[in-house]
Amino acid sequence: MEERKTENKKGQKASEMEPVVRISRELRYTGTILKIYEDTVIANGHEAHWDYIHHDGAAAVVPVTDDGKILMVRQYRNALDRWTLEIPAGKVDDPNEPRIDCAYRELEEETGYRCDHLEYLMTLNTTVAFCDEAIDLFVARNLIPSHQHLDEDEVIAVEAWSVEDLEALIYAGKMTDSKTVAAIMAYSRKYLK
Repeated sequence: MEERKTENKKGQKASEMEPVVRISRELRYTGTILKIYEDTVIANGHEAHWDYIHHDGAAAVVPVTDDGKILMVRQYRNALDRWTLEIPAGKVDDPNEPRIDCAYRELEEETGYRCDHLEYLMTLNTTVAFCDEAIDLFVARNLIPSHQHLDEDEVIAVEAWSVEDLEALIYAGKMTDSKTVAAIMAYSRKYLK
Protein backbone atom coordinates (compact mmCIF):
# COMPACT_ATOMS: atom_id res chain seq x y z
CA MET A 1 0.00 0.00 0.00
CA GLU A 2 1.45 3.33 -1.04
CA GLU A 3 1.92 5.93 1.68
CA ARG A 4 0.30 9.24 0.85
CA LYS A 5 2.07 12.49 1.51
CA THR A 6 -0.19 14.91 3.34
CA GLU A 7 0.15 18.66 3.30
CA ASN A 8 -1.66 21.44 5.11
CA LYS A 9 -3.03 24.64 3.57
CA LYS A 10 0.42 26.23 3.69
CA GLY A 11 1.89 23.37 1.64
CA GLN A 12 3.79 21.94 4.58
CA LYS A 13 4.23 18.21 4.73
CA ALA A 14 2.88 16.52 7.84
CA SER A 15 6.44 15.91 9.08
CA GLU A 16 7.16 19.68 8.84
CA MET A 17 4.04 20.90 10.66
CA GLU A 18 4.24 22.25 14.19
CA PRO A 19 3.25 19.72 16.82
CA VAL A 20 0.10 20.27 18.83
CA VAL A 21 1.05 20.47 22.50
CA ARG A 22 -1.40 19.80 25.32
CA ILE A 23 -0.80 22.18 28.22
CA SER A 24 -3.49 20.89 30.54
CA ARG A 25 -6.47 18.55 30.83
CA GLU A 26 -9.26 19.33 33.32
CA LEU A 27 -12.07 16.95 34.18
CA ARG A 28 -15.38 18.78 33.79
CA TYR A 29 -17.94 15.96 34.14
CA THR A 30 -18.07 12.29 35.11
CA GLY A 31 -21.03 10.27 33.88
CA THR A 32 -22.08 6.65 33.86
CA ILE A 33 -20.12 5.70 30.74
CA LEU A 34 -17.88 8.68 29.97
CA LYS A 35 -15.77 11.49 31.33
CA ILE A 36 -15.68 14.92 29.73
CA TYR A 37 -12.51 17.01 29.86
CA GLU A 38 -11.42 20.44 28.69
CA ASP A 39 -7.98 20.35 27.11
CA THR A 40 -5.87 23.46 26.70
CA VAL A 41 -3.53 23.11 23.73
CA ILE A 42 -1.12 25.12 21.63
CA ALA A 43 -1.93 24.58 17.94
CA ASN A 44 -0.36 26.63 15.15
CA GLY A 45 1.18 28.83 17.83
CA HIS A 46 -2.22 29.69 19.34
CA GLU A 47 -3.81 28.58 22.58
CA ALA A 48 -7.07 26.73 22.09
CA HIS A 49 -9.59 24.90 24.28
CA TRP A 50 -10.79 21.54 23.01
CA ASP A 51 -13.43 19.21 24.37
CA TYR A 52 -12.29 15.65 24.98
CA ILE A 53 -14.51 12.73 25.93
CA HIS A 54 -12.99 9.59 27.42
CA HIS A 55 -14.74 6.23 27.01
CA ASP A 56 -13.31 3.01 28.46
CA GLY A 57 -14.02 1.05 25.27
CA ALA A 58 -16.49 -1.45 23.93
CA ALA A 59 -16.96 -4.52 21.79
CA ALA A 60 -19.49 -5.47 19.14
CA VAL A 61 -20.37 -8.67 17.31
CA VAL A 62 -21.60 -9.63 13.84
CA PRO A 63 -23.61 -12.77 14.73
CA VAL A 64 -24.00 -14.95 11.62
CA THR A 65 -26.75 -17.58 11.57
CA ASP A 66 -26.36 -20.96 9.84
CA ASP A 67 -28.30 -19.62 6.83
CA GLY A 68 -26.01 -16.58 6.50
CA LYS A 69 -28.26 -13.94 8.06
CA ILE A 70 -27.03 -11.42 10.59
CA LEU A 71 -28.74 -11.13 13.97
CA MET A 72 -29.44 -7.47 14.60
CA VAL A 73 -30.81 -5.73 17.67
CA ARG A 74 -33.45 -3.02 17.51
CA GLN A 75 -33.29 -0.66 20.46
CA TYR A 76 -34.19 2.85 21.49
CA ARG A 77 -31.33 5.35 21.47
CA ASN A 78 -31.99 8.39 23.64
CA ALA A 79 -29.37 10.61 21.94
CA LEU A 80 -31.19 10.20 18.60
CA ASP A 81 -34.68 9.95 20.13
CA ARG A 82 -35.50 6.98 17.93
CA TRP A 83 -35.18 3.23 17.54
CA THR A 84 -32.09 1.99 15.72
CA LEU A 85 -31.05 -1.27 14.11
CA GLU A 86 -27.55 -2.27 15.23
CA ILE A 87 -25.22 -5.17 15.76
CA PRO A 88 -25.09 -6.25 19.43
CA ALA A 89 -22.54 -4.26 21.39
CA GLY A 90 -21.68 -2.93 24.80
CA LYS A 91 -19.05 -1.23 26.89
CA VAL A 92 -16.41 -3.04 28.86
CA ASP A 93 -17.27 -3.61 32.52
CA ASP A 94 -13.79 -2.48 33.52
CA PRO A 95 -11.13 -0.60 31.51
CA ASN A 96 -8.86 -3.67 31.79
CA GLU A 97 -11.48 -6.18 30.65
CA PRO A 98 -10.38 -7.87 27.42
CA ARG A 99 -12.65 -6.68 24.61
CA ILE A 100 -13.23 -10.26 23.45
CA ASP A 101 -14.68 -11.12 26.88
CA CYS A 102 -17.00 -8.14 26.56
CA ALA A 103 -18.04 -9.34 23.08
CA TYR A 104 -18.92 -12.84 24.31
CA ARG A 105 -21.00 -11.32 27.13
CA GLU A 106 -22.82 -8.78 24.95
CA LEU A 107 -23.64 -11.37 22.27
CA GLU A 108 -25.47 -13.54 24.78
CA GLU A 109 -26.99 -10.70 26.81
CA GLU A 110 -28.50 -8.92 23.81
CA THR A 111 -29.34 -11.71 21.34
CA GLY A 112 -29.91 -14.76 23.52
CA TYR A 113 -27.23 -16.67 21.58
CA ARG A 114 -23.68 -17.56 22.49
CA CYS A 115 -20.78 -19.10 20.61
CA ASP A 116 -17.56 -20.95 21.37
CA HIS A 117 -15.31 -18.84 19.13
CA LEU A 118 -15.21 -15.20 18.07
CA GLU A 119 -13.10 -14.04 15.15
CA TYR A 120 -11.56 -10.55 15.30
CA LEU A 121 -12.75 -8.34 12.43
CA MET A 122 -11.42 -4.84 13.13
CA THR A 123 -11.11 -1.98 15.61
CA LEU A 124 -13.06 1.21 15.07
CA ASN A 125 -12.71 4.66 16.64
CA THR A 126 -16.23 6.06 16.54
CA THR A 127 -15.77 9.84 16.75
CA VAL A 128 -12.11 10.83 16.43
CA ALA A 129 -12.68 14.59 16.58
CA PHE A 130 -13.51 14.63 20.30
CA CYS A 131 -13.78 11.11 21.75
CA ASP A 132 -11.32 8.25 22.26
CA GLU A 133 -13.96 5.47 22.19
CA ALA A 134 -12.58 2.36 20.50
CA ILE A 135 -14.74 -0.64 19.66
CA ASP A 136 -13.33 -4.04 18.75
CA LEU A 137 -15.56 -5.83 16.24
CA PHE A 138 -15.85 -9.61 16.07
CA VAL A 139 -17.67 -12.21 13.97
CA ALA A 140 -19.63 -15.02 15.65
CA ARG A 141 -20.66 -18.22 13.86
CA ASN A 142 -22.08 -21.57 15.00
CA LEU A 143 -24.49 -19.76 17.29
CA ILE A 144 -25.84 -21.72 20.25
CA PRO A 145 -29.32 -20.81 21.57
CA SER A 146 -29.28 -19.45 25.10
CA HIS A 147 -31.35 -16.60 26.51
CA GLN A 148 -31.11 -12.82 26.78
CA HIS A 149 -29.81 -11.19 29.96
CA LEU A 150 -30.99 -7.61 29.43
CA ASP A 151 -30.36 -4.78 31.87
CA GLU A 152 -33.53 -3.65 33.60
CA ASP A 153 -33.75 -0.53 31.41
CA GLU A 154 -32.97 -2.30 28.10
CA VAL A 155 -35.68 -3.08 25.56
CA ILE A 156 -34.18 -5.02 22.66
CA ALA A 157 -35.81 -6.93 19.82
CA VAL A 158 -33.65 -9.41 17.88
CA GLU A 159 -34.13 -9.58 14.10
CA ALA A 160 -32.41 -11.69 11.43
CA TRP A 161 -31.42 -9.75 8.29
CA SER A 162 -29.70 -10.65 5.03
CA VAL A 163 -26.44 -8.84 4.36
CA GLU A 164 -27.88 -7.52 1.08
CA ASP A 165 -30.84 -5.91 2.88
CA LEU A 166 -28.53 -4.38 5.48
CA GLU A 167 -26.30 -2.95 2.75
CA ALA A 168 -29.42 -1.47 1.10
CA LEU A 169 -30.30 0.29 4.38
CA ILE A 170 -26.75 1.65 4.60
CA TYR A 171 -26.72 2.95 1.01
CA ALA A 172 -30.17 4.51 1.50
CA GLY A 173 -28.93 6.41 4.55
CA LYS A 174 -31.35 4.59 6.84
CA MET A 175 -28.65 2.92 8.94
CA THR A 176 -26.19 5.44 10.39
CA ASP A 177 -24.66 3.77 13.44
CA SER A 178 -20.94 3.86 12.66
CA LYS A 179 -19.96 0.57 14.30
CA THR A 180 -22.79 -1.26 12.54
CA VAL A 181 -22.07 0.27 9.13
CA ALA A 182 -18.35 -0.48 9.42
CA ALA A 183 -18.94 -4.02 10.68
CA ILE A 184 -21.48 -4.94 8.00
CA MET A 185 -19.35 -3.53 5.18
CA ALA A 186 -16.14 -5.14 6.49
CA TYR A 187 -17.89 -8.47 7.00
CA SER A 188 -19.39 -8.36 3.51
CA ARG A 189 -16.09 -7.45 1.90
CA LYS A 190 -14.03 -10.01 3.83
CA TYR A 191 -16.39 -12.99 3.71
CA LEU A 192 -18.82 -12.53 0.82
CA LYS A 193 -17.00 -10.66 -1.98
